[in-house]
Amino acid sequence: MPEKELPGPEPTAKSRMAGYRREAPQPAGEDRQIPIPVPVIRLPRGPDGTSRGFSAARGRDGAGSAEEVAEQQARAALRERYLRSILAMVGRPVHFTLHERVQVDAHFGATDLDVANFHVSQLQTPLGVQGEALLRCADIISYSFQL
Repeated sequence: MPEKELPGPEPTAKSRMAGYRREAPQPAGEDRQIPIPVPVIRLPRGPDGTSRGFSAARGRDGAGSAEEVAEQQARAALRERYLRSILAMVGRPVHFTLHERVQVDAHFGATDLDVANFHVSQLQTPLGVQGEALLRCADIISYSFQL
């Protein structure tokens, strides 16, 4: 005699989902399209800190006085030297001097986009060794490392 399969209850997950999720039927021959994300463009903050973009007083030509151009070139050179020094520190032992004359040594790892924090490992403090740490740049007076 063949065995009959008894109708059992539907799985609970399927029956619950059926009540919550309803999809509109797709017309025949149409593929489902995935929406394309649109990137957000963020302009830098202006010199006064409240506006976006650049100063309207400068005009669109971007030409300033010779003094302004020289100052901008000097700032660019100093910024490049600073960023190159940070790149040279990666993986090297670095000595930090913090406020209150605290001296610490660590292996430099990375910095964040704003160069507001330094990630270091094997931080040797007066209280002991910390495996991983984040040093705020506002707390650092100076740092040095061997090339």
